[in-house]
Amino acid sequence: MKDRFGFNWTGVAGSPFWKRPDLGRRMFFRHAASAVGGYFLLPSRPMERIARAAPTLQNKAKNCIFILMSGGPSQIDTFDFKDGAWVPSNFAPTNFGDIRWPQGALPNLAQRIGDIALVRSIRAWALVHNLAKTWVQIGRNPTLSSSRIAPHIGSVVSIELGGRDVSPVLPAFVHLNTTVGPGNGYLPPDHSPFYVSPGGGGMANTTHRDGQPRFNRRLGLLEELNADLKSSRALGAEVHEQFAFADAARRLAYNPDVDRIFTFDQAERTRYGTTGFGNACIAARNILRAKAGVRFIQINQGDWDHHENIYANNAGHNLVMRQFDTGLGTLLADLKSDGLLDETLVVAMGEFGRVPGNINTGKGRDHHVQQTALFAGAGIQGGRAIGVTDAAGASTREPGWSRAREIRAEDVEATIYSALGIDYTTVRKDDPIGRGFEYVPFSDRDLYGPINELWR
Repeated sequence: MKDRFGFNWTGVAGSPFWKRPDLGRRMFFRHAASAVGGYFLLPSRPMERIARAAPTLQNKAKNCIFILMSGGPSQIDTFDFKDGAWVPSNFAPTNFGDIRWPQGALPNLAQRIGDIALVRSIRAWALVHNLAKTWVQIGRNPTLSSSRIAPHIGSVVSIELGGRDVSPVLPAFVHLNTTVGPGNGYLPPDHSPFYVSPGGGGMANTTHRDGQPRFNRRLGLLEELNADLKSSRALGAEVHEQFAFADAARRLAYNPDVDRIFTFDQAERTRYGTTGFGNACIAARNILRAKAGVRFIQINQGDWDHHENIYANNAGHNLVMRQFDTGLGTLLADLKSDGLLDETLVVAMGEFGRVPGNINTGKGRDHHVQQTALFAGAGIQGGRAIGVTDAAGASTREPGWSRAREIRAEDVEATIYSALGIDYTTVRKDDPIGRGFEYVPFSDRDLYGPINELWR
């Protein structure tokens, strides 16, 4: 793939150079380049904006945690609970004001209902997993030709907010529990995601097999060899970006501050459920506690794709709901105790929902466009739901917000930007195809906008 300067970032194996282990070894530890995919502190390239009246922004959050419930959670079993013959007895449905909630399946989140707002009038655009997952992460239709340059929402947050921290320990955009997904698009590589799958044992692959003294000696030699090249103005931007990758990788090597963030004991893992999702929630909490320069954290959690045996004991939604509830419920409690919840927007949603009503012949639920998202933190008024669905949970009956229509992924994107104080109507004029990159599509027509009702 080529950047806006025409430089080909793809190696002979077809992978971006920062994901190639051979180049990682040249930087003295194998995963260096992939691990620092979003770290560089290079100045942003020149950008023009289309002038227009700035919208009123919420500007309540400093950070965002976005949880992708991969696979499509059943809205009628989670955030838009509906009673029926299919409901397992262990779900123990309970009323919390106007909210009907599966307290037996989500007991920890039940304790946090006062901090949670549920948006029930969301409608997915597509029912294909990869397409729909990409859609909610870039906030636009991935099949459009212009979307091939589109960055992840987290990369936009990085370029807007990442430079506000003078000496960040980590990149502005951290993506937990995956090594794939939408990246920085056409934006400079310093705004690509930093992929980590935390296990509690510190940051992996940030030490040299021959020890730190030899690492330091080799690093010093390399710095001497590269000194003249680094000061040369004749080299293109892509070469200096490659140097920046290496420098960022070295800042992670033998860094006790980084290691502490990703180190946690068995007691903490147990509190959060002893799962991969729980570990990611611990890491997210630690990142925010450390004030390490991170502005956008995404956690991938699954699998919610249960066409069969959705209510099986220790499987299906029964299992993944417990993992989700323990991890997120504990995270919200810790963030609130730390005073971090007020400055952190938390969003949890899947790519679409599940067919409501009676289960299918395989005792599962197939894909459905109606879905619900959970919001918390950043001054959001909790203990309530926005939007009302029909009795089955199949479609929106009352949208519950000012635009008086179903809410789309683009509206969720605008909500995230607004909460962080980012002008969601921004149109950048530095894109390589010359059309102008809109942070939220059709900004000039005001087709999408934030769900301001979350704050009132």
